[in-house]
Amino acid sequence: MVLSCGEGDDYTYIPIEPELPGNGSGSDNDDGEPTISDEELLDLVQEETFKYFWDFAEEHSGGAKERYHPNDPGRDANVVTTGGTGFGLMAILVAIERGFVSRSEAVERLSLILDFLENADRFHGAWPHWIDGSTGAVIPFSDLDDGGDLVETAFLAQGLICVKEYFKNGSDAEQALAQKADVLWKGVEWEWYAQNQNVLYWHWSPNHGFDINLQLKGYNEVLIAYVMAAASPDHGIEKEVYTNGWASGGGILSGNTQYGYPLLVRHNGAEQFGGPLFWAHYSYLGLDPRNLSDEYVDYWDVNVNHTMINYEYCVANPGNFQDYGQNCWGLTASYSRNNDGSIGYDAHSPSNDKGVIALTAAISSMPYTPEQSLEALHYFYKNKDDLLGPAGFFDAFSPEYDWVAEAYLAIDQGPQVIMIENYRTGLLWHLFMANEDVQAGLAKLGF
Repeated sequence: MVLSCGEGDDYTYIPIEPELPGNGSGSDNDDGEPTISDEELLDLVQEETFKYFWDFAEEHSGGAKERYHPNDPGRDANVVTTGGTGFGLMAILVAIERGFVSRSEAVERLSLILDFLENADRFHGAWPHWIDGSTGAVIPFSDLDDGGDLVETAFLAQGLICVKEYFKNGSDAEQALAQKADVLWKGVEWEWYAQNQNVLYWHWSPNHGFDINLQLKGYNEVLIAYVMAAASPDHGIEKEVYTNGWASGGGILSGNTQYGYPLLVRHNGAEQFGGPLFWAHYSYLGLDPRNLSDEYVDYWDVNVNHTMINYEYCVANPGNFQDYGQNCWGLTASYSRNNDGSIGYDAHSPSNDKGVIALTAAISSMPYTPEQSLEALHYFYKNKDDLLGPAGFFDAFSPEYDWVAEAYLAIDQGPQVIMIENYRTGLLWHLFMANEDVQAGLAKLGF
């Protein structure tokens, strides 16, 4: 595979194809059932899941819908999610490399999305959590949350930087696209969201100010917000904001161990076994956790250990849920099964186990636990008649209750495409980490 981002003589990208454990033969197994190789399965998952961001994108903006229910396709059809759209930008780059769409088709779609983002409501540069795809107006996420969402904006900025790096030396149209992506993320007033304090705040609204009053403190999914804020050349923060905010002056550290794996950091509200697995995914779609260390901890070790604890918990299966084990595991935020059997939403983790497996948990952990993730992926594929829908694997299921959430969420589909690609070639990690502003921000924070 050749990285077609036009780097010219800046550097040469030669992807390292990892040795994939347990490749199937593509023939029949001992039971006469057709098998599929690991490579074929990874291709299939990436291509089918990408459809969420291409075939089922919001029709006016091209952005990612918050959710998609195949049995009720008109539901929330114009609700664009900011973070999920950032994931979608990155997924489109994967699609170019994998040949799912042409480069020209991708540029056309990306131009539509960036034009929409340029004209959508912003609040001191930050986009809201939800945007009306037909008008660009904010859709309140809650009564007080009708303004800027700094974390969703950070997820989007991560994608914009990857777009910038991918196209910066391309054709005139591609360079214009790259320039627009660069201007958009640099317009975020990160320092405004610090309120002149040494911590970032999640929300600001012109109607309610900082009333939500939610500080960004690790450990959870918000590391990328501090990295982007430090990287901003015009609206940056100083290291003290990171040290006091994200790291709590060193209070982020944990001495807790589970199943022989040190947790290393204090997971907010989930100090015993660690939080939902998306905490190991969202900030690291572009930010490469390999050899990523600050003065407190190595984040590769944090993510691998977090994932292994989640896996070992499912193998131990203290709740005695059906099918939990080495090939059926993964707890993270996803659609969930309410007590009455209806569909809801929950942040599943070992501390909040409802017997619901979220497929994105194991699939998006592929870089950290390739052998265990591939085992799970083959199990999911074996049950494809129930689990595989029009935009990849459905969001969640429960063998215990014979229940499948026949629905999708952007923030669960995107990491599957992206993290599989990072496992296979490091594409998004390479693009994001090549950005000079990112490198300056990481240096400022002491990485």
